[in-house]
Amino acid sequence: MDYDVAIIGGAFSGAATAMVLKRRCPNARVLIIEKTTEFDRKVGESTTEVSSCYMTRILGLTHHLGHYHLPKQGLRLWFSQHPEQSFDDCVELGARYGARLAGFQVDRSTLDTHLLEEAIKAGCELMRPAKVTSLQLHDGGEQVITLDFQNEPRTICARWVVDATGRAAMIARKLGHFRPNLEHPINAVWARFTGVKKWDSYEWREKFPEMANACRTSREWATNHLMGCGWWCWIIPLRGGDVSAGIVYDSRIFDLPAGATLAQRLHNHLVSHPVGRAIFGEAQAIEGDVHAFSALPYWSEKVCGDGWAAVGDATGFIDPLYSPGLDYCSFTSYYVANFLSRSLAGENVSALLDYYNAQYPVTYRRWFESLYQDKYFYMGEADLMSAALLLDVASYYIGLVRPVYRDPECAFARLPFEGRPGRIAASMMKLYQRRLVALAKNRAAAGHLREVNSGWRELYDGFVPDFRLRKQIGQGLRRWWQAEWKNLTMSPRRAQSPSATCAVIPTEAQRSRGIPSNIA
Repeated sequence: MDYDVAIIGGAFSGAATAMVLKRRCPNARVLIIEKTTEFDRKVGESTTEVSSCYMTRILGLTHHLGHYHLPKQGLRLWFSQHPEQSFDDCVELGARYGARLAGFQVDRSTLDTHLLEEAIKAGCELMRPAKVTSLQLHDGGEQVITLDFQNEPRTICARWVVDATGRAAMIARKLGHFRPNLEHPINAVWARFTGVKKWDSYEWREKFPEMANACRTSREWATNHLMGCGWWCWIIPLRGGDVSAGIVYDSRIFDLPAGATLAQRLHNHLVSHPVGRAIFGEAQAIEGDVHAFSALPYWSEKVCGDGWAAVGDATGFIDPLYSPGLDYCSFTSYYVANFLSRSLAGENVSALLDYYNAQYPVTYRRWFESLYQDKYFYMGEADLMSAALLLDVASYYIGLVRPVYRDPECAFARLPFEGRPGRIAASMMKLYQRRLVALAKNRAAAGHLREVNSGWRELYDGFVPDFRLRKQIGQGLRRWWQAEWKNLTMSPRRAQSPSATCAVIPTEAQRSRGIPSNIA
């Protein structure tokens, strides 16, 4: 065979798999096939504590991240009661102090380029630009790849093929394993903007001194989210001054406002939120840099076979709310690199393949049900999202952050939510998740939506992966129980208009103005 391993896709997941594999097997013949001449600018992306641990402690990218990307100061949520509300009257949820564990606001094109260069330095070969035109898979035998490399046909053979093609999910679609997640009908539109207002300016400190002095860290370096019924918007700063902003929305509940262009529709929505209007009132979308995806979530029923494996977004995707994309890339790329190295060393890896195929759909399902299913019904309610944020992040720290920082080599060798502990954790999270959804629907039916979205802010000390998490867990439980009490004592009012509820189904005419289903 020409190569031991051929990796299709040279961005984060493919390059990370190659780097870990070459460290385990320096003599392995690894080929990376990348279809583009250079990586385009993807959506501005935030890392989590888990993916940051993988990049710094496993991949060794601390120097690169510190010099070419921005430090992230946590997650910050903003809620409004009505469009004319004052900026400083909106509810704010977020950290009071700087982040305890490393996080970054990354420019993916810069990160992907650097990681691919590191993989080449480690001894991997690269074909670029090269487009795969045919793929023949044979269990336990040679995998045959036909491609156009620099406009010339080539055929190569490898023992293993790794699918790192992202949403294209080449092998999953080829073998019929690709499945859309129809229970979670979310779409996204995003762009990069210039002329965005500075969050921590002296002008605002003079205008809103109480709000400015309440926070001890920089709001601008956080991932700021504007929240509403059925939708949320991200605001992510990028090195060089541009700002990535976009909306993710549940098509059962919300539709974008009208506008001449997709960029105009996004901007119109951003400025409909009091905080968005203050930030984006004079901002302009960068021409030609507006993107959209419909039907965001999907998964693969099978993620490997005796001769192939999928990593990163080629295995599936759920929702970008808590920035889990690079977490999945981290766990899957490490796991696949581990069993490939053992296979090349002569071991029988059939048990590892069986585990990956069995555990991945379990991980996907439990992650989805415990964190994201129907969450968009209560996203516009500040107290309900406060309870969810505190309990979600605390659970994340207990279940994932603590293990990866204690022993990253061991923790990344398994998938999350496995076994009995994973089942118990997922069940507990699903319990409060479902109750928060029910509380929001009851409020909508009784005409009490957004009543709590003014006049307060909740700034917590920050999450740390030890016993001090009990403070955030206690805060989250209190918020939940207070909401339950409010539900018991709530008196019905005249039903709110459809545009104010969280149970709106867009009309066919509204859908016709939306994102085409074939955008990808």
